[in-house]
Amino acid sequence: MVEIDARINELLQHLEPITLEQMSSIRLMNRTDTKFVTSKDNLVRLLEMAQGKYYAQFNNDSRIANYMTTYWDTDNHRFFLEHHNGRAPRQKVRVRTYMDSDLTFLEVKTKNNHGRTKKKRVEVPSQEIEVQGTNGEFVEALVHQGLNEMHPTVRNQFHRITLVNYGKTERLTIDYDVHFHNLETGNNANVGPLVIIELKRDGNVYSPVLDILRVLRIKPSGFSKYCIGSVMTNRNLKRNIFKEKMVVLSKLANTKLN
Repeated sequence: MVEIDARINELLQHLEPITLEQMSSIRLMNRTDTKFVTSKDNLVRLLEMAQGKYYAQFNNDSRIANYMTTYWDTDNHRFFLEHHNGRAPRQKVRVRTYMDSDLTFLEVKTKNNHGRTKKKRVEVPSQEIEVQGTNGEFVEALVHQGLNEMHPTVRNQFHRITLVNYGKTERLTIDYDVHFHNLETGNNANVGPLVIIELKRDGNVYSPVLDILRVLRIKPSGFSKYCIGSVMTNRNLKRNIFKEKMVVLSKLANTKLN
């Protein structure tokens, strides 16, 4: 695994860099997302094939960013169940910290019944947020339920690579080394060598990575970090819809994920 990580770093150094400021025109806050799940071995192959087609975002001289996200939910796990039951539109409330720049945002993500995702957020001082005042008003206006009726449930940490095509019409996020800690049960889990790729674009513009993924035989596959992390760390949750998904992910990771 150390050798694979070193190869990933080496390939990223060969991609032309792009700064956060240069990416400001492609924020894609109202977007279509397509997710793919694969292994670190395939990530190496993808990065080899992406040479000359993609920029790699860098910040503080690094092309690999570190994230921490804490999801909030109600006592009856409203947002988890909305996803489990296939409800659309559905929402998630989270606090995300960009650890390299020490920026933290309270965010609400809404996915509508046309597959489009909208994200709204406000900056907060840290992961320890106030549930009243402007934070509570922000959340209640979007999900019609106050933060004082919710609590932190699952926290994750992961590495993220962000690629941007030369046409600057899409953003590709690549998450790996994902670890979960459940704040309700105290349980920990991780997804091993799994890599979650997300293609984010406005509309159906041409995407070079789709050709690469096709060659690598990597097909679209939904993956919610909140739901998978919840299922892996809390056995009391309803999980019928995720049972088959966990079997597929375990085969891909070559180890049992539960």
